[in-house]
Amino acid sequence: MLTEKLLDSAKSLSDGIVALRRAIHAEPELGLHTPKTMAKVREALADLPLTWREGTSTTGQVATLEGARPGRRVLLRGDMDALPMDEKTNLDFASTIEGRMHACGHDTHTAMLAGAARLLCAKRDEIEGTIDFMFQPGEEGYHGARFMLEDGLIDPLPDAAFALHIMPNAPFGVLAGRPGPLLAAADQFTITVTGQGGHASMPHDCVDPIPGAAAIVSAVQAMVTRRFNAASAVVVTVTQIHAGTTFNVIPDSATLNGTIRTLSPQHRIKARELIAETARNVAAAHGLAADVEIVEGFPVTICDPRAVELGKAVATEIGGDEGWRDLADPIMGAEDFAYLLEKVPGAMFFLGVANEGEDWRSCCAIHSPRMHVDENALPKGTAMLAGCALKFLSEGFVS
Repeated sequence: MLTEKLLDSAKSLSDGIVALRRAIHAEPELGLHTPKTMAKVREALADLPLTWREGTSTTGQVATLEGARPGRRVLLRGDMDALPMDEKTNLDFASTIEGRMHACGHDTHTAMLAGAARLLCAKRDEIEGTIDFMFQPGEEGYHGARFMLEDGLIDPLPDAAFALHIMPNAPFGVLAGRPGPLLAAADQFTITVTGQGGHASMPHDCVDPIPGAAAIVSAVQAMVTRRFNAASAVVVTVTQIHAGTTFNVIPDSATLNGTIRTLSPQHRIKARELIAETARNVAAAHGLAADVEIVEGFPVTICDPRAVELGKAVATEIGGDEGWRDLADPIMGAEDFAYLLEKVPGAMFFLGVANEGEDWRSCCAIHSPRMHVDENALPKGTAMLAGCALKFLSEGFVS
């Protein structure tokens, strides 16, 4: 049994976890190349018996701990990149770089993973097997996990993989998860509607793309409700409409941008095909042409039921029955940890970091410029990551 001793060990590392989190938060980096963040991690873990490897596509690195005896292999992952947005928290350690903020908690993910590495290194003599610590940039739409896989940094593949994601609008210290689809696949689309522009006073001499574009927005929503079973989670959202240059000119074209969120590979393919079909047919009905471009995003994040049960057991051993919550439904956000879970069994879990004692329902969510994290929850995340590794190495999955 892990009992409370693992959490006590993580709490003893709290100062270091928080210090690393704040250092990363103050100097956020974007995309696939986060060298300053990676350097902070390497410095924080420089005294540990880890071997490091890095690839060419990103600045991400994998640190490996070899246990005292051979056994299974497990991977723990933390992402490192920030978002291109201004911070409005007024924290003492707020972003010092204009237009960049750690608003998705990746600073905490990295710090908790570093804490888990230190905790597990201290237990090396008790460990049978190998632990990989994956410090990954480029999660925010850049496919960093896929690039690290392609670079061979996750070779050999582990027998299981685990990750955590904080939730600032979830109860303090509570861990949550679910088997099967946890997060959606997320693709992007661009629909370019082309007609023939001219003077706004003489639309009869033009082929106006704007009414056709507006009709496509409505038709796409109807397509979702009429071509998919109502019990199927498919979300298609038009988020941008661009057309025209001034008030008295009908433009030649209009552009629609948006996202497609699905929870199965089959619906993902079908939604792409139907969006293209709908756009072209509606455009043709208006005498227009429509070109549809789909940019493939992350796949569905599917958690292995055995890995979820293992995580639930760890969470309750650490925090009691109140320390775990079963998620009834998937969340329609997306995560590139999905690339790992396509190849190996594993799971991602959520950690509530709302201020302890406050109403978590009123807290800002991730991607808010005012997002706040109660750092007292971070040792819980460190203990959870370390506990999943230890439990899997010692027991494996229960079939």
